[in-house]
Amino acid sequence: MNSMKILAFESSCDETAAAVVEMDEERGIRQILSSKIASQVETHALYGGVVPEIASRAHTEAISGLCREALAEAKLTPKELDAVAVTYTPGLIGPLLVGVSFAKAYAFANGLPLIPVNHIMGHVAACYLTYKDLKPPFCALVVSGSHTSLLKVKSFTDYELLGMTRDDAAGEAFDKVARVMGLPYPGGAEMDRLASIGDPQAIKFPSIAVAGESLDFSFSGLKTAVVNHLNTLKQRGEGYKMEDVAASFTHTVTGGIYKRMKQAYEKEPFDTFVLAGGVSANSHLRKMAESFGKKHKMRICYAPPILCTDNAAMIGAQGYYEAEAGHFASIDLNAEATCDI
Repeated sequence: MNSMKILAFESSCDETAAAVVEMDEERGIRQILSSKIASQVETHALYGGVVPEIASRAHTEAISGLCREALAEAKLTPKELDAVAVTYTPGLIGPLLVGVSFAKAYAFANGLPLIPVNHIMGHVAACYLTYKDLKPPFCALVVSGSHTSLLKVKSFTDYELLGMTRDDAAGEAFDKVARVMGLPYPGGAEMDRLASIGDPQAIKFPSIAVAGESLDFSFSGLKTAVVNHLNTLKQRGEGYKMEDVAASFTHTVTGGIYKRMKQAYEKEPFDTFVLAGGVSANSHLRKMAESFGKKHKMRICYAPPILCTDNAAMIGAQGYYEAEAGHFASIDLNAEATCDI
């Protein structure tokens, strides 16, 4: 396929994003021409988490302006675009519908093909923009506020689910624990900082790795254990060191993920491991992955923080490979809250 300039949209949760990417695999071109993101963090911080209805309204207000800004920064007109890509699954259904509806209207009005993109695949694609030579097959872990998925990436568009969370996601667990500790929302960054100065062996928490041969995760038990521990100390009138709680919690999470990586490797060795999603910006998770990579002599890939959190550039990148595979959508494309991976 020839070089493509793709206008992409992302609105699966609480970030509205529009971007333009240029992709040409034969010529080794994977570049971001523009990337615009409107965050709703301050709004949802008032409630300690994302409120879907408020998020949907904010997406509606922001998406048109972001589209204009993305095109202006890329110095392109609609006639110079080759396609429109949009996240259609998984995510909050209201926010997803805003992005899908706008993308369909924009593609139809400008006579452009529409490319549906899986949000989880989009997170992995952020690493294609970071490592220009990265190609499947490889093993990937997507960890974010809503997803925790261990994946075998067979090709740019063919994924096999190896393991996933059976309840809560990694990012949700970090935010919940941070909230109980009285840390500002979202709590990931502050938890990361505190964990760097705390004792990871101070408190023993239950593993997130589900017992048995499964490669699945479970974060609900860990969340409950932390909450109960803190409530017990409070009832006794005892204080605690937040840095020790953060360090012990983080150590439990990274330890469980390490175990799953090891099991996956033992079942089918791989030479490249991709860490993606918002939680992949966590410094302790990255150090753990690097340690695993060094031990097994494998390549560890992760994107810069700005591409770890939700953005439209990653959607445009994955959109290119979907287009290469002939995966286009008609005007009746609908949003889907859940998906198989």
